[in-house]
Amino acid sequence: MHINFFSTCIGDAMRAKSAENAVLLLEKLGCTVHYPERQTCCGQPALNSGYINAAIPGIKANIVAMEENDYPIVSPAGSCTYTMMNYANYLIGEPDWQERARRMARRISDLTTFIVNTLGVVDVGARLEGRAVYHPSCSLSRKLGVTTEPLELLKHVKGLELMDFPGQTTCCGFGGTFATKMAEISGALVSEKVDNMMTVKPDYLIGADSSCLLNLGGRMHREGHPVRVMHIADVLMSV
Repeated sequence: MHINFFSTCIGDAMRAKSAENAVLLLEKLGCTVHYPERQTCCGQPALNSGYINAAIPGIKANIVAMEENDYPIVSPAGSCTYTMMNYANYLIGEPDWQERARRMARRISDLTTFIVNTLGVVDVGARLEGRAVYHPSCSLSRKLGVTTEPLELLKHVKGLELMDFPGQTTCCGFGGTFATKMAEISGALVSEKVDNMMTVKPDYLIGADSSCLLNLGGRMHREGHPVRVMHIADVLMSV
C-alpha cells in the first residue's frame, strides 16, 4: 500500500527519531511511504490562538501538498490529525477549497488507527521489557475517539506490562498554546499527572502525541524521575 506521511512540526524539529520510527514501522508493515515535500505546519498553534486568517495560507498549502496523489495520509500525532480533518471548518465562503479539504480529510488517520483498522495488524513483532504507563492524549482520545487502538498494539508488545494509574484519562496540561497562556494551570495539571503516574513506578511513559510527551517528560526530568519517555512508534520498533 502507498501512503503519504505527515511528519508534524514537533516530529520534524524535536522528535525526529520518533517520526523516523513511524516511517520505518509503516515500511516494515509493507507500506511504500511518500513524503509530500510541500507539507507545512498543520496550523494548530495559530488556529488555537484565534488567528484564523493567518492560518489559511498554510491550510491551503497542505491541501495542495496532499493532492499530489490520492493515497491515505498517516500522521504520528492525534492533534495534527484532528486539525487537518477539520480544515473545511475554516474555509467558509470558499466552497471549492472546502470540498478539497473534505476530500483530504477522508484520507487522514493517525498512526495507530491506520495500523489496526486499515492494515489489520495488532502484533508488529515488537519487544520491550518493563513496566509502562500509557497517556491517552486529549486530541487522540477525546476529539478523534481513538482509545483502544494504541492499547491493542501495546498489549501485543512482548515483555511489556501496561500499568493503570489514577487519573489516567485526565489532561497532561499541555494543550498547545494553553501551556504558555495559562502556565500556572498547565503546571498544576502536569504535576498532578506525573504524581499519579509515579504511584505505579513505571519504567516507561508511552504516548501517541509527541507534544504531550514533551510536556510530561520535561516535568519528570525536572523532578528526577528515571522514566524513559517513548512515542508509541519507538516502542513498536523495539526488538
